[in-house]
Amino acid sequence: MEVYKTSSELRAGILLKEDVYGKTKYPIMRKDTELTQEHIQVLQAFGVKRVKVEERVVQKDIPESEKDSSMNAEDILDNIPVSMYQLRKEYNEAVRVYKKEFNYWRAGQRPNVPKVRGFIIPLLEKFLKQKQMLTMLNEFSNPEEYIYHHSVAVGILAAAISNQMGYEKGDALQLGLAGALADCGMAKIAPSILEKTAFLTKEEYNEVKKHTLFSVKMIQDTPLLRQEMKLAILQHHERLDGSGYPRGEKMETISVFSQILAVADVFHAMTSERLYRVKHSPYKVIEMIKEEEFGKFDIKVVDALHRLVGNLSIGTRVKLTDGEVGEIMFIHRDTPLRPMIKKIADGVIIDLATHRGIAISKIVE
Repeated sequence: MEVYKTSSELRAGILLKEDVYGKTKYPIMRKDTELTQEHIQVLQAFGVKRVKVEERVVQKDIPESEKDSSMNAEDILDNIPVSMYQLRKEYNEAVRVYKKEFNYWRAGQRPNVPKVRGFIIPLLEKFLKQKQMLTMLNEFSNPEEYIYHHSVAVGILAAAISNQMGYEKGDALQLGLAGALADCGMAKIAPSILEKTAFLTKEEYNEVKKHTLFSVKMIQDTPLLRQEMKLAILQHHERLDGSGYPRGEKMETISVFSQILAVADVFHAMTSERLYRVKHSPYKVIEMIKEEEFGKFDIKVVDALHRLVGNLSIGTRVKLTDGEVGEIMFIHRDTPLRPMIKKIADGVIIDLATHRGIAISKIVE
């Protein structure tokens, strides 16, 4: 039975039967939302006096997959997560070996692609199984060795994004390997430029822009990367609006694999601390890519990244960029990266949709 109830009469499990507005242009809650305690607190915070509800508590169906709990020993072992400590240890080892290989390239050797493949692919596979670890990549990096961390991380992110978009595992691993090798041409750029602690001059930046051509030349003969992956390496700094390099290509001339590498590259660069630039939070960066960089990247790729590292849920505890810690109370449909947060310290509710100077920094376990 549908009735109107005051906010003080509401309880968890009741269904909303009409959209609810709180002096807002868009509904703060949609019809057929199943109310939780957090929803009720949000309604009270917005000063909503009464709402139309269906007076029954929702019975949750147990998915068939959960009813059948029988798993063989191999499946169980396969689903035991690697500890964060172990995964970070393996990641750091990959960075160490990558740095060693990079120094060989600086000395004039061509990349040993089978060797790079040997230490990158197992790492990609582990991150594909534990995608929640992707939000930690920017914390694994350090500014002094950024270039090596960046290459390994771009490989991991590219594999995860393509997997999230529904590509076969073989394609995801191929693109992950391409991501790890995309900046191998940086070995041909003067160390004085790469290690500079101030912003680059126009001439220095023009030198850096040559690295995509160097990268392709260095890996063009390997049979371990398909032709479209080599093209993605060449194009990973191209942008859909023609503002990229080396050729200023536009729209349909830029492959989706190139765009996946581009988004992985930009996301890791902007979320990592560098010698001349502070890092931004992953949530802020996704927002910047969607808004400030709108038109440069394939929105399907950006949305896949958002689902991987930007998905937030009610009840999650987060740290904000101003240092405060709070709990997510409500997520706006139109600005999901800017939810309503209840501060732990004083219980004050802050709406990040209106407080644009503050963003979520990270999830607090």
